[in-house]
Amino acid sequence: MTDTYRTHCMKLAGYTALIGNALLALVKILFAHFSGSLAVMGDGIDSSTDVLIALLTIIVSSIIARPGDKEHPWGHARAETTATLLLSFIIFFAGAQLVLQSFQRILHGPEGAIDSFLSIVAALVSFVGKGLLSLVLFRYGSLANSDIVKANALNMRNDMIMSVGILGGLILSRLFSCPILDPVVALLVGLWIIKNAACLFYDMNMELMDGNTDSSLYTKLFAAAMSVQGVSNPHGARIRKIASRWDMDLHIEASPTISLYEAHELSERVEDAIRKAIDDVYTVTIHIEPEGSDSHQRPEEYGLSPE
Repeated sequence: MTDTYRTHCMKLAGYTALIGNALLALVKILFAHFSGSLAVMGDGIDSSTDVLIALLTIIVSSIIARPGDKEHPWGHARAETTATLLLSFIIFFAGAQLVLQSFQRILHGPEGAIDSFLSIVAALVSFVGKGLLSLVLFRYGSLANSDIVKANALNMRNDMIMSVGILGGLILSRLFSCPILDPVVALLVGLWIIKNAACLFYDMNMELMDGNTDSSLYTKLFAAAMSVQGVSNPHGARIRKIASRWDMDLHIEASPTISLYEAHELSERVEDAIRKAIDDVYTVTIHIEPEGSDSHQRPEEYGLSPE
C-alpha cells in the first residue's frame, strides 16, 4: 500500500464523516431544540465532536503525506497521534458539559414539556445514520490502516449503542409520563462520552510514550529472527508505534568468524524475515553481536528477550 493511496482513503473517510455527521448533528440539535430533550441535545453534541474528528482526519491526511525533513527525520506520521490526543480533550469537555447540564436538570426538574415523539424520531435517525457511517468508515479504515479512521468508525458504532439507550429512555418516558428520565439518560450519555475520551487519551498517550501492549508482536519478531540461518539469541527487542506503522530495534548474535559483509547480509535477511512476518513495519534496526559475547549487555538496557 502506497502512502498516496493511504492518504486518499483517509481523505475520503474524512469527507464522508464530515458531511454525514454534520447533517446528523444539525438534525438532532434542531429536533432537540423543538422537542426540549436534553438527551437528544447530548447526542447532537456528540455528533458535533465527530465533525471535529472528520476535520482533523482531513488535515492530518495532508500532513502525514509530507516526506521526512531535517526537523522531522522520522517523517510526519505522529501528527495523526497528536491530533487524536487533542481530540480526546475536546470530546471530554463536551461530555463534561452535558453531565453538568444533566445534573442541573435533575436537581431543578424539567424546564418544560418534552415532545417525546420528535425525540424518538431523532434517535431513530441517529441510529440509522451512525450505522451507515460506521460501515463506510470501517471499510476506509481497513484500506488505509489508519488509527484515527478506525477509531472514528468504532466511535460511530458506539454512537449506535448510545442512540439505542436514548431511544429506550425516551420511549419509557413517553409510556410512563416520566420526563425526569430524559436528563437521566442525558447524564448517562455524557458519562459515555467522557469514557470514550478517556480510552482515546490512554491509547494515544501509550503511543506517544513509545509503549506497546501487543505482546504477540515480540513473539513474531523473535520467531522471524530465529528463522534465519546463522542467527542466535535474539534479545534487546524494542517496538514502538509511529501512527499505523512499527519501528523495531533488535539485537542478535552471530558467529564471530564471519566478515563484516556477511554480517550485513545476515542483518538484511533478518529484516526481510521480520517484514514478512509483521505487517506495516516502518524501520528495523538490527545490532549484531559476537556469539556468546556478553560485553554489550548493559544493566540499563530495556529491550525485551524471549521468555
